[in-house]
Order: sequence, then C-alpha cells, then structure tokens
Amino acid sequence: MDDRFPDFMSSRLVAEPRANDNAAPESVSELAGRLKRMVEGEFGRVRLRGEISGYKRASSGHVYLALKDDAALIDGVMWRGSAGRLAFTPQDGVEVIATGKLTTYPGRSRYQIVIDHLELAGEGALMALLEKLKGKLAGEGLFDAAKKRPLPYLPRTIGIVTSPTGAVIRDILHRLEDRCPTHVLVWPVKVQGEGAAAEIAAAVRGFAALPPRPTLGAIQQSREAEPYPRAGGGPEPETPTSVDETLDPRLRGGTAERNADATIYRPDLLIVARGGGSIEDLWCFNEEVVVRAVAASPIPVISAVGHETDTTLCDHAADLRAPTPTAAAELAVPVRADLAHTIATLSLRTQRCARRYHDRGREQLAALVRVMPRRDALLGPQRQRLDDVAGRLSLALERRVATARRSLDRHGHALRPAMLTQRLAQARASFDGTARMLEQVNPDNLLQKGYVRVVAKANGKTVASAADARTAGALQLHFRDGVLDAKVERSGGRAYVEPTQPTLL
Repeated sequence: MDDRFPDFMSSRLVAEPRANDNAAPESVSELAGRLKRMVEGEFGRVRLRGEISGYKRASSGHVYLALKDDAALIDGVMWRGSAGRLAFTPQDGVEVIATGKLTTYPGRSRYQIVIDHLELAGEGALMALLEKLKGKLAGEGLFDAAKKRPLPYLPRTIGIVTSPTGAVIRDILHRLEDRCPTHVLVWPVKVQGEGAAAEIAAAVRGFAALPPRPTLGAIQQSREAEPYPRAGGGPEPETPTSVDETLDPRLRGGTAERNADATIYRPDLLIVARGGGSIEDLWCFNEEVVVRAVAASPIPVISAVGHETDTTLCDHAADLRAPTPTAAAELAVPVRADLAHTIATLSLRTQRCARRYHDRGREQLAALVRVMPRRDALLGPQRQRLDDVAGRLSLALERRVATARRSLDRHGHALRPAMLTQRLAQARASFDGTARMLEQVNPDNLLQKGYVRVVAKANGKTVASAADARTAGALQLHFRDGVLDAKVERSGGRAYVEPTQPTLL
C-alpha cells in the first residue's frame, strides 16, 4: 500500500486531516479530466482497423458504433458533419479503417475514438458490404422477377437520370435519333462522389411525382378546370429539363413535352445511366436509397450503369438491365424504319384481305345469279292472275251498277213531296200526344191543388219517405207560388245544423 495511506486510516469512520499529509482528495470529475488529457496528449490522432459492431444513427445525425477484432473492442462516435460525408452506409460486420482522435467519455468512464474519416478496409470489405446489402434487399423481395414490368413498346417521353455533361447522355441521344426520335427529359445529377446517391434517388422519385399524362376524356373535361398543380416529392434544387436547355447545341433536337401551362408530364420510361468505372466509382448505384427508389418507381426503369461486366444493385432492382447506356437506348425504342416497314406490310396485307373478300363476294353473287330463276318465270303466273282478276272486277262492277239502278227505281216513289208531307204530319201528331202525356204526369201540377213537393236541398232529388228526409236533413218545400227551406229535427229534440264549409280566411 502507498505510504501516504497507512492501514489504520481505513478503520476511521470520519476522515480527519493528519500531520505531514498533503494528499488532498480528488473529485471524480477531476480524475476523469486528468485521464482525458493524458489519453489525448499521449495518443492524439490514430488509425484503427476493425469490424463495425452496434452501428446506430441517432435522430440528431450523429453515428455511434464500436470497432472490434478478435481480442478487443473500442467505442466510436462520428459527429453529424463527418457522418454526412460518408461515401457508403456502414453496416455491422463490415471491416473498416477509422481515422480520428482518441479520447475518453467521462460520463461512462470509457475511452473512445472520435472518427473523422471512415473507409472500407480494401476491396474485399467493399464486396462483403455489397453482398450483405444485396442479401438484405433480396430478402425483402426488391429483386423478385415477378415484379419486373414490361417496357412500353413506343414510349412517348423518356426520362433520363444521369450527368448532363458526360458522354453518356450524348450516346443515348445519338442512338435515339438514329433509331426513333423521341421526347427526352433529363434530370441532371451527380453520378459519383459525395451526395450522388441522394441526388439519383431524388431524381427517380421526382419523375414519379410528376402528374401522369391525361387521357383524351380528361383533357376535354379539364379545359374549363384548373391546370395540374406542381407535383411534390421531388428535390427542390433540381428539376427535369429539356434536352435543348441542357446539352451542347449540336445535340439539340429532342425537347421536353409541355402543355400550354408549362406542365411537364410523367415520362413513360426511365433510364438510369452512367459510364464505366471502378467499383468505388459506381458505388453510389449500390446504395440502399437508390435501390429502394428504383424498385418503388411506378415508371418502368432501365438500368444502364457501367459496362457489360459491371453489375450494381440498381441493375437488380430495375425492370431491365442494359449492358451499356447505348444499349439502353436501343432497348427503349424500336427502329423507326423497321416500324414503318411493319406498318406498310400490315397495310398491304389489309388491302389484300379486303380485295380477296371483295372478289370472293363477287364470285358468290355470280353463282347465286346463275342458279336463280329468270324474271319472266317468276312473274308470269302473277301477271296471268292479275289479268284474270282485272276481267272479273270489270264484270262485277257492271253487275253492281245495274243492281243499284233497279233498287233506285223501286224505291224512288217514296221520295216524292206528297209522301214527305204525309210523314211529317204523322210525326207532328205523335209529338203532340207525347207532350200532353208529359203534362199530365208533371208533379208540379198537383201543387195547384194544395200539395207540396219535398226535395233534398243537397242534390235536388224528390224525398218520398221520412227516412229519406232524416237522411237529407236540409229540405226544400216547393209550393205552387214559391219555395221554402226546411230542416229536419233529429231524435232527442236537437235541431239539425247545416254544416258549413271551413274557410281559410
């Protein structure tokens, strides 16, 4: 034991200062500070090689991890600024080389390395990271062949995600011009280095966020409506531009298709392209954010990254992989000359079919004409029957006229004036007799003898019994010199009250 701390001091309950003892007690923070300064002063910046373990990215953007080998482990932290400059996404189990400053974390009495730069430990580690990410995404079904969509046969607009200044876009446009000129939209991005993966993913999502091309019916309905709003979801600093706005004047010719209010419609096909390079140069196309954006795109995607021997995870996620950017242009559109030849061939075949159908119909008509009977053979019996009927009709009309004339001669004497006068006198005598009979049976004639005729006031019908009178209630008494109204009293002595029609006033 240190002579400054004798054994008997451990038996004291309360610490007391002693003579010749200048060892003042230190606080935990003071000791931790001395250790921190000692470690930082002794080691300074170091480069460590180890395997990542416990990788975690906090919501603040800082990255926390541990580096380990077969016998030891050290904690590490990477602040948000350094983490944002990473050229790859760290994952557990990947061997890396970390450069940074060795220090301590007093809060937990641990030493750690503050990482400024993190890189993969050789191409083997890079391939291991690639295979691990590939297995993860394949397990999620992003590379399933059943999800691959067929490409449109003749796209009206093609969107290209690539660098606007490289040779790739020129090769694609030259090939499109040779095969079948098509409208092209270019979304300029970086295809290598820091931030390239984020720009590529944002471009793919930005194309998907554009409004789809309206159908003919929708166009007619929207003529009086507001135009499409600006699509959201794409990155603000970059937008798709037409070829005329992006490329060398010698390459101009294709333009982005816009409507009257400058709305850019969603392309029918996407090409994600880049020239050849090393695996480090093409690494941004292996990033998870790019692979997920391509797999989730509602637009069919052709991946044309690198040369034929280069393969990235973007190739697996796309609907079709092209060995080169030039081959992507060939896969995107057919040859216009071949298309015109096919159309001409089909037109010729259509004309031949129509002509053959016409000739065959003419032959069938001629055959039918040959087997049909002649006109005279068909109409001869009908003409003969018509002549027979016409002769019989003439004889019948003559007989009918003769019969009518004899009937007129037989009854003509009845139409003489004397006969008419006699029949009129008979009719007048019959009418006078009927009038006298009606006068005798007229009930009002009895009123002259003191009788009264009782009728119902409601309908004017004659009342012939007491029951009818009680039912009618209101009566009219017809005397020989006038009419009086009367009411029938009901049983119980209550007088009948004539109902009155309600009024709205």
